[in-house]
Amino acid sequence: MEPTWHLYSQIETPDGPLPTIFEFEPSKDFKLIGKTREPKPIVEKEAVWDNKEVRSFAGSAVFRQKIKALTDKPFVVKGIIDGMACNETQCQKFSPVVDFSFKIEGAQITATETNTLESVPDTVNKAGVEHKADTGATETPRVTTIEAAPKKDGKSNLGILIAGFLGGLAALLTPCVFPMIPMTVSFFTKQSKTRAAGIRNALIYALSIIGIYITLGLGVTLIFGADALNNLATNVWFNLAFFVLLVVFAISFLGAFEIVLPSSFINKIDSKSDKGGLLGIFFMAFTLSLVSFSCTGPIIGTLLVQAAATGALAGPFMGMLGFSLALALPFGLFAAFPGWLNSLPKSGGWLNSVKVVLGFLELALAMKFLSNADLVVQAGIVTREVFLVIWIVIFGLLGMYLMGWFKLSHDSELKFISVPRLLLAIVSFAFTIYLIPGLWGAPLKLISGFPPPDFYSEAPDGFGGSKVKTVSSSGQHSDLPEHAHKGPNGIPAFDDYYIALDYAKKVNKPLMIDFTGWACVNCRKMEGQVWSDPEVKRRLSEDFILVSLYVDDKKILPAELQKEVDWNGSKRKLVKVGDRWSFLQNTKFNDSTQPQYWIIDGDEKRYSDSASYDPDINKYVQWLDKGLARFNAANKK
Repeated sequence: MEPTWHLYSQIETPDGPLPTIFEFEPSKDFKLIGKTREPKPIVEKEAVWDNKEVRSFAGSAVFRQKIKALTDKPFVVKGIIDGMACNETQCQKFSPVVDFSFKIEGAQITATETNTLESVPDTVNKAGVEHKADTGATETPRVTTIEAAPKKDGKSNLGILIAGFLGGLAALLTPCVFPMIPMTVSFFTKQSKTRAAGIRNALIYALSIIGIYITLGLGVTLIFGADALNNLATNVWFNLAFFVLLVVFAISFLGAFEIVLPSSFINKIDSKSDKGGLLGIFFMAFTLSLVSFSCTGPIIGTLLVQAAATGALAGPFMGMLGFSLALALPFGLFAAFPGWLNSLPKSGGWLNSVKVVLGFLELALAMKFLSNADLVVQAGIVTREVFLVIWIVIFGLLGMYLMGWFKLSHDSELKFISVPRLLLAIVSFAFTIYLIPGLWGAPLKLISGFPPPDFYSEAPDGFGGSKVKTVSSSGQHSDLPEHAHKGPNGIPAFDDYYIALDYAKKVNKPLMIDFTGWACVNCRKMEGQVWSDPEVKRRLSEDFILVSLYVDDKKILPAELQKEVDWNGSKRKLVKVGDRWSFLQNTKFNDSTQPQYWIIDGDEKRYSDSASYDPDINKYVQWLDKGLARFNAANKK
């Protein structure tokens, strides 16, 4: 480092300089042993930090990281180094961060040690910091701005697996599937020469069901592409079509008519199951899948759409795995323990009641797709109040049905209310009452992500509330900055990236970018569960400038902003507002997931890695505070 300049320790000083941070790119070729070690720092008070005692390095510093090689072939250790350097009067953040690369050749499969960083930065001037890392690599290391990919959260795939499993359990209790359990298991146990053979055949049958549904999920995704299905989730016509489809299925579940596949097709498949052997068992499973289509179709369709929104194959795979596991489980268990079949309740009117309950749930879910279409085009028809009123009616009627206060055409005589039915009725009535305060502005965190956001409302401040006025062209006073509006939870927000940049620079505050979408469920969950927290809301309102960029906004751009761009190697014209922000996220931030959050300043310098969907409030607060501390440290004079 040049004379008078200092690099800082990895140990963070509260309200002090940014620590030096090492982030290693994960690899199957090695693993880290312990933490990165640093030399003994200089511990002294610095005037630039209000005479606070800090740990720093002058001249040069060597950091070491021990690794364990997991292969004897050459491999590369990659990562980034972030931090800052200061002298007696000013500080400079690493911008861009150091992108290092070590080539390891001839390593034994044992612990080895590498120098992580030597002589950084070696040039510091008033215009900024030029960083060069002497890494000993055979090629000159690239120095680029950090482009952090969003961290993949295993919880999301686990959630999809659980949702799929619950969907499979619901399908089990339908009239299309439940009667098949004792029939099919009895067939295997009676037709097989030994009990072991019966168990084996039933297990093969169960595995065939799992294979069929996983193939269905992956097949749909591979044909259309995970990204294509994700894009469909924000398509107006797709959402309207799915709304109609779910309403049709719901009406069928309620008993108006029966949806079945052509009998000739089913009979043709069923005839192949008589061949015997493994192929015959497979076609028996295939026949079950077709016969149960009227009950499983809407559940599978909904699950695939939600799973495909992850933009990867893992989502549909996990969803169908969970669904098929639940569907196949009883066939394997009852084949292994046939005595359990006697404990199963007999088929009867209760199965039709299950189907009716699913019909009500399908109607409620259909409203989400209608709401998505309305939000994307900003029609203002399915507002938050309209959505909640319809749900209140649906779940209120469901409670009445479960109590036996009215019957539908296929229902049998209800002589008494069973305990499970009574408990479900209590849950339905309780949920109905829980929804009602939402009409007056209650956040309804339990269902955040499903109804439209609070600001997409006929009364954003609740009935009887007073709206916050925006600045008019005449220059009237307002509680909001010019061009800003009242965003989620009443947080002031911009909807134009470039206007927000200028304002953030003007008021010298960090800009928090929110890449979001009108049809993005996880975006609404973050706004409803995390942003509504008082500590998060205060920080976003007071410490940051918020800009929400809707990548599925269908409004047409002004003619002067419509232009042809090079987007991932192909020419594409930006026509809609959403195109503009999607292109910005894809090219400047190298990603296309929503929600995604970044903290930058008015000059577009970054003070954070990206954050994405994570309902952990404390984690989000820490992320905000870390970005704010870095911004304050870099901008402190």
